[in-house]
Amino acid sequence: MRNVLLLPELAPLALAVLLGWTGGAKLLGRHTARQAADTALARLLPGDRTAALALRAVGALELVLAAALLVVPPSSVTLWPVALWPVTLWPVTAAATAALGAGFAGYLAYAKVTAPQSSCGCASARHTPVTPRSFARAGLVVAGGAGCAAAQAPWWSAANHRPVAAAVVVIAFGVILVVTSSELDSRWLLPLRRARVRLFGHPLAGTAGEVPVAATVELLENSLAWQTMAPIVRSALADHWDSDGWRILRYSGVHTGADGPRPVSVVFALDANATLHTVTEPVIRVSVVDEESQQAIATPAAEVTRRPLLPMAAPGLAGA
Repeated sequence: MRNVLLLPELAPLALAVLLGWTGGAKLLGRHTARQAADTALARLLPGDRTAALALRAVGALELVLAAALLVVPPSSVTLWPVALWPVTLWPVTAAATAALGAGFAGYLAYAKVTAPQSSCGCASARHTPVTPRSFARAGLVVAGGAGCAAAQAPWWSAANHRPVAAAVVVIAFGVILVVTSSELDSRWLLPLRRARVRLFGHPLAGTAGEVPVAATVELLENSLAWQTMAPIVRSALADHWDSDGWRILRYSGVHTGADGPRPVSVVFALDANATLHTVTEPVIRVSVVDEESQQAIATPAAEVTRRPLLPMAAPGLAGA
């Protein structure tokens, strides 16, 4: 219970870390323009350039608030640098933080309704869809800003007087931040899932079931083979079947050769038991077959590098 009493005093430190991370990613990130184009800002504002400028402006505001939360004391009778700041600055900082969280929650709601496949644009150039965790993190900023208004002493004073309790509160804040941040899943959640599979086996192993087709499609669409053939593919999954331990996935496409464009089938073959959680570099066989002559077409592999992909709609899976 005594640890809970430290929440208002230590909330500025936790919020400063969160806003410093998200603000730095927006303002200083090398891929902010691409990040903005993948968000609902591109729909809300005229042009990708304007959306990128807006995203950088939000990042700058977050960094300013992070700095204020770190150095502005809530009282005029504690430690340095009290004399450098007017007392009224702290309520403004707390209110601005809560307003930022509320505004971002409203933006997330707009994005979820108007562009549900867009990225939230929070703290990563990778495509990070709007999820309940995004709303939870925005709510954390609102609650934290409101809690800051109740602080009676600077965070550094509270941490100095009760270091153990402060460490417990900070660790709890850190766990909540990690759990509500989809951008950090690759650092802890995916390794945890893979470790669980290694220790306890695949949940479908030894049962009458099989790996869902959707899991195979997910594995394929995260592979270098898919990125190589993506310029040819023109459809969602058209057909699939299993044969001798392989899962065959067929897509329709268009190949442009010396005779001009012609319809083709792009056929991928993967291990029928592989998923994204058990295999990171799957062996994939690819064939391009002319629809009219049913002859294989030689297609030189394009030079590609790994890059984040927007999620593909696959209505063909519904009837599979």
